[in-house]
Amino acid sequence: MRLRNNPKANDILAQHEDIVVLDGKKHKAKWNELFGTENPIYIEIGMGKGDFIIENALRYPDINFIGIEKFPSVMVGALKKIDQQNLSLPNLKLLKEDAIFLTDIFDKYEVSRIYLNFSDPWPKKRHTKRRLTSPAFLDVYQNILVPNGELILKTDNRSLFEYSLVSFQNYGLYFNDVCLDLHHSEGYEDNIQTEYERKFSPLGPIYQVKTTFRRSENNG
Repeated sequence: MRLRNNPKANDILAQHEDIVVLDGKKHKAKWNELFGTENPIYIEIGMGKGDFIIENALRYPDINFIGIEKFPSVMVGALKKIDQQNLSLPNLKLLKEDAIFLTDIFDKYEVSRIYLNFSDPWPKKRHTKRRLTSPAFLDVYQNILVPNGELILKTDNRSLFEYSLVSFQNYGLYFNDVCLDLHHSEGYEDNIQTEYERKFSPLGPIYQVKTTFRRSENNG
């Protein structure tokens, strides 16, 4: 779900340069310099209102997190949560960008893990290439992930989940874990929910798959 358009959104983002990155291209190969640490970088593509990425940053201070969102009005929602709770999150940045341009923003081997949470399923066949788990996007992810970097998908859309499993298999990804009902299975008590997840999980199962891009530095 999307927030209503906020005509002041871009101005609000510009006032939070300590956490918001409006031009990610200038930080390519220099993200850890921006964070001031050499910690692994985990990114969430389509962070929505930021619940997931904010909670991750709080729980795991030794990891650098980047929440990516192309809609300014949505990013403002995440900023409000950070401001209202007066959170200090030196290991979190919010990036205004479209996922298709990730190779312009991150260098080879610069990202360790990618999260895809409740991505747009693009159900019509003619829109298949727009799905964030399509081969075109997997090419993008492989270009920025470290050897054996991880891709984790969580969705409530069974069609997208099934499509993604086939796409991952055909691409040669290694399946670390597949869960067909995340909220009613043992061993997932540490699951961090998104706002969308909390709202819609009572309507049906949440699916999750954790994968690895099997690749060595010599054949990447």
